Amino acid sequence: MKDRKANSQKQNRGISRRNFMGGAAAAAVAISTVVSSSKAAASPDTRKFKLKYAPHFGMFKNSAGNDPIDQLKFIAEQGFTAMFDNGLMGKSEDLVDKITKEMDQLGMTLGPFVLQGIGGKSFVTRDKNMRENIVKRVKEGVEFAKRANAKWALVVPGAYDNGVEWDYQTANVIENLKYCADVCEPSGLVIVIEPLNAWRNHPGLFLTKIPQAYQICRAVDSPCCKIVNDLYHQQITEGNLIPNIDMAWEEIAYFQVGDNPGRKEPTTGEINYKNIFKHLYDKGYKGVIGMEHGNSKTGKEGEQAVIEAYRTCDAF
Repeated sequence: MKDRKANSQKQNRGISRRNFMGGAAAAAVAISTVVSSSKAAASPDTRKFKLKYAPHFGMFKNSAGNDPIDQLKFIAEQGFTAMFDNGLMGKSEDLVDKITKEMDQLGMTLGPFVLQGIGGKSFVTRDKNMRENIVKRVKEGVEFAKRANAKWALVVPGAYDNGVEWDYQTANVIENLKYCADVCEPSGLVIVIEPLNAWRNHPGLFLTKIPQAYQICRAVDSPCCKIVNDLYHQQITEGNLIPNIDMAWEEIAYFQVGDNPGRKEPTTGEINYKNIFKHLYDKGYKGVIGMEHGNSKTGKEGEQAVIEAYRTCDAF
């Protein structure tokens, strides 16, 4: 009887030990799974974006430092496949060469550089000296584009003239752009003209709307004269963003974005960028989308918020 009881107690202890060990193993697996899941959730998303969203230098300087090459590497690590720099033409030859080489190694696409800024009355006039200056500048842009491996150069046609009938000014802009296109066509450099809003940022300029830019590009009739559709400006000027994209589609070569009001990253204002990006993707857009906006928050936190905003809008 005592032997049976002792054997029974022994067996119970063995069962309890096995149950404990099995429970401990299961608990360890559960804890490991939770930890792994937590690590996965904390890991940054580095997948390439569906579209070529292009940050600019300085947008991630708190995370990447001040060196442009380090910034390019950081941008690529986050999944971006493009970059734009309005002031690229003003940088030193040595730095441009380094930027071009690094972008080539990273497989990144360069968006437009600014060739002709806002300026005064320029394209609206038929003044011969002004035309010579415009053509000279475009020739410089063609040579720079070869060095920087750039495909697009941004042009703002300048201010309007209160003393000249509007239709004459339109004809002059078309004629001046034809001269520019003739200079660009042998190299293939594409001039992209940008309508800017007059209500908040740029009063007094000639080109303000997408239909107006479309009319001009149709008249110039060259593959080297196309439109920049900056959706921030167009939301202020005319709205109706997606229908205007469709109406002017064959003349649009480049998009820029920023939310309104505030001109910060998508999701901070009234524009539904997730729908717009999906629309561009579905239409087969392969070009660059310049992130021409500020950050809504400061420091690294603000830079991470920008990345997360694009992840949100790219999740279609």
